[in-house]
Parts: sequence; C-alpha cells; structure tokens
Amino acid sequence: MNAENFLKDFHHVASIGATPNHGVDRQAATPEDRRTRDWFRTFATERGWETRVDAIGNQFALITWRKDAKYVVVGSHLDSQPLGGRFDGAYGVLAALHAAEQLVKRLDNCGELPMFNLAVVNWFNEEGGRFAPSIMGSSVYAGIMDRGEMLQVRDLEGTTVAEALGSIGYLGSDTPPEAASYAEIHIEQGRILEREGLQIGAVDSSWYTQKLDIEILGEQSHTGATAMADRRDALVTASKVILMVHDVVDDFEPEAIVSSVGRMTLEPNSPIVVPRRVQLVADLRSNSPEIVKAARSSLLKQLSNLSDEHQVEINVRDFDIRENQYYPESGVELTEKLAANLGLGVRRMQTMAGHDSVALNRIVPSVMVFIPSVDGVSHCEREFTTDEDMTAGVDLLTELSWELIHGALVADG
Repeated sequence: MNAENFLKDFHHVASIGATPNHGVDRQAATPEDRRTRDWFRTFATERGWETRVDAIGNQFALITWRKDAKYVVVGSHLDSQPLGGRFDGAYGVLAALHAAEQLVKRLDNCGELPMFNLAVVNWFNEEGGRFAPSIMGSSVYAGIMDRGEMLQVRDLEGTTVAEALGSIGYLGSDTPPEAASYAEIHIEQGRILEREGLQIGAVDSSWYTQKLDIEILGEQSHTGATAMADRRDALVTASKVILMVHDVVDDFEPEAIVSSVGRMTLEPNSPIVVPRRVQLVADLRSNSPEIVKAARSSLLKQLSNLSDEHQVEINVRDFDIRENQYYPESGVELTEKLAANLGLGVRRMQTMAGHDSVALNRIVPSVMVFIPSVDGVSHCEREFTTDEDMTAGVDLLTELSWELIHGALVADG
C-alpha cells in the first residue's frame, strides 16, 4: 500500500466538517455528510468503479470481475457523532477504498479472476446521533429494520430520514450488491490494545444491547407563581431517572454492565416554565443478556415507584435490542494468521460497541478487526489513532480482503 496516499486522503476527509478541537461534526444526511459522500463517489469513479446508492442511502463502490458472482463487502461509515472524532467509521471506509485499489492492481498483475467481486460501502446513519436508532443503513440492508419505517424516522427538528437524504441528493433507488461476506476495520474505542502494546484486535463476539425510551409527563406551570408543593416537575423526576440508570450497574459485578443516558429533550424548555415533558434514552449493555434484563427489570420497578412519588406519568418503550453476535471462528483465525504474517501483534477481543458488522453478521460470514485507540477515548474530539497503526490496519485489511474474494469463509456462508 502507498501509505502516503492513504494518509493524505484520510486527513483530507477529516477536514470535512472539522471542528476547532480536531474532531468532526458530520451527522447523517447533513451538508457535511454530503461532501464526504461526494468525495467517496469521486474516488470510485476516477478509478472506473461503478457507484450505487440504495433506497436507505447506503453508498457502494463496485469492482466487478465476474458478472454472475456475489460481492465481498468491505467498509464502515462516514457519518459522525455531534462533535465526534475523525477516526470512528471514516477510517474503515478509507481503509477499504485503499485496500480495494491495491487488490485491483494485484489482480491486474497476476491476471487471475477471483471467486467473488468486491464492494466498498459507506453505510448510512451508523452513529444514530441525528436519527435513532443507530446502525440504520446496514440493518435495513440485512433485513433487520424495515426500510419504510426508517425513512419516516424524524430528527429533533422534525425532518424525516427521507427528507434529509433527498435534500443532499442521496436518497437512491439502486439495487445494492448481494453480499457473500463482509469485513470491517475500526478503531477499538477502548484501551485494551494500547495497554498490551498490540496493533490488531480480532473480534470474536459482541455484547448484548438494549435501549429504553423513557417519557416523563408532568404538568407545565409558572416557575415563580407555583408553590413547590403543587409542582409536577418532569425534569426533577428525570434527574432522578438519570441517576437510577447510572447506579443500576452497582447491583452487579464491576464492569459486568455499562449504562448511560445519552439523549434528553424537554418541553417547553423555557426558563420560566416548570417542564411538563422530558424524554430520555437509556442504554444498557453487557456480555450477558440476563444481566441486561435484570437491570431493566430493576429500573422498571424503580420508575413505577418514582412515578407515584412525584405524581407524574412515566412511559417506557423498549427499542434497539441487539442480541450477542458471534463472528465465525474461521474469520477470527484468519485475522490472527494474517496479522502474524505481517508481524503485527494480535489478540482476540469482544466489541462492547455496536458496529455495522453486527448487523451484517446476521446474514453473511463477517470479520471485525480493531486497531488501537490512544487513551481508549472515542465519540469525542480527542479521539486519536496513530498514522502507523492506521497504515498497519490497511495492510491487514488488504490481505483479509484478498482472502475473502478468493473464497475464504465460503464454508461459513
């Protein structure tokens, strides 16, 4: 691989939607997202590759050697969190594009045809920052989410997915390629690899995830004229809900479960009005489904008691439930072997975060690879991975993609 060209492209894409503190703000179907999509399309068309956009906004660059063959799909996503990092997702797409370029050159030199074609993908709305749920485009592709329903999802301003994609010119109608297998490389977003001085993580499984949409309905009233005893303050109740979600992990062994509230909206959001409605999204994750379900049950009981105590209505809706996923053993072993061949330190590990590979692994054999994250931070502007680790990952992904287009994991399909 030409490391200089890869790094030049990576840092150029990182300038799109760049923030003052070296992060990016490139949420799904925004003008900044459109600019990265335009760059992706230009990269592909300049090399003579076919480009497609499907009806949920997934973007593909196709390299077709055999018209009757399926595609090995490789990639990640270009959208980001608000004030997010420049590596999360985008690294995997750029790595896939450059790996694909190397494979084309290698096949041109040897003159052989592989078993499968190759498709590089930029999945729509992996982050879920603007439109919930996350991992949307790949989940629609995998048949896990309904496309029609997802197109009608609204952001906080009331704009639908369909309207947003249409506004940037990426509400497509193309038929997506049929996958034979899938590979994704991503920053770890944790610090295991960094602590152990390793460059590659071979992901063998994912954690169980469950989100709760919590609505708290109180009564709107005047902040100055309403007696404290007469208030039904939805925000005060919400503050206790947030602490309950945080503290529920204390019922279990340390690090057995993580929890958070990552989004909150309130109405009417006026400085002189007691809030009448608050909506929260709680996130529970563990390697054990039983632990997540026990935490959920505990929270529901606490919320019922809190509702009575504050004389408010609390409604809870389950959504975005993801079962544990186990990646094919043959793919994990292949990653380990290729890393060793390249002289890269490797270990097996789990992913606590969700990724597009979690959705794709439901329908085709999938491989998930991690590279280190400095200090283990992600979803913030301080997110960082070294150029050396990024280029080593591209080399690994190139060899992995070579094996996949020549039939590796076929027996797992």
